[in-house]
Amino acid sequence: MLTLKVSGMSCGHCAQTVTKAVEALPSVERALVDLQEGRVTVEGNADESAIRQAIEDAGYEVQGRA
Repeated sequence: MLTLKVSGMSCGHCAQTVTKAVEALPSVERALVDLQEGRVTVEGNADESAIRQAIEDAGYEVQGRA
């Protein structure tokens, strides 16, 4: 499991966008977004750099591990 701090998420649409982007990656079982904390928790064995890139490609900034 990997938890990343992500900035720029402010609504349900943001959460859906990040969830879909991350869950589209191979080896990701589930992505859980916590809007209040600005965190994304990823379950599975996907590469961290691929997860970070998917979040950034969706328009959000990864600030590091949470």
